[in-house]
Amino acid sequence: MNETTDQRHAATNAAPVLIHLLKGVLYRDQHETQWQTLEHHLAAVRDYFSVIGLQLIVDEAEGYAFLRQREPTEEEKIPLPHLVQRRQLSYPVSLLCVLLRKRLVEQDAGGGETRVVSSREQMVEMMRVFLPAKGNDAKTIDQINRHINKLVDFGFLRSLKGQDNQFEVRRIIKALFSADWLAD
Repeated sequence: MNETTDQRHAATNAAPVLIHLLKGVLYRDQHETQWQTLEHHLAAVRDYFSVIGLQLIVDEAEGYAFLRQREPTEEEKIPLPHLVQRRQLSYPVSLLCVLLRKRLVEQDAGGGETRVVSSREQMVEMMRVFLPAKGNDAKTIDQINRHINKLVDFGFLRSLKGQDNQFEVRRIIKALFSADWLAD
């Protein structure tokens, strides 16, 4: 087999991984078989996405992989259209992400447990300090709960099975809300 055939064969074997990455984040702990396929065909997967203007970001230590729009090179006469959706986050949702990122960093600095679990009540209390005081506490809590649900939808939080109001903070928050992003 020649190199092109090998690449095509690798991309075909990695098709479930390619599709999963196009849909969102791939987590090692949730999709072990696909993660192993990604590791086995990493070069072919990177090459495949590079052709369509995407960059594969893999964090082996944290156990996640995702796609980011590649910056156009100087040689490209016409920049490629964006395939990866950029989501405009509201101030409260961004704030919650920053606060959860801070908890991850603090947990990492303290050593020990690598998983950060936070209750809905803890997140409400973290947010209240930064939100304007209103007379209707129930309305404020409902708004914060909607923001928490949005983070679950985005994949930044994962609801723990059997524990309705407990959430694992996904480590991808550190990559998406980097120190550079915070400085901006």
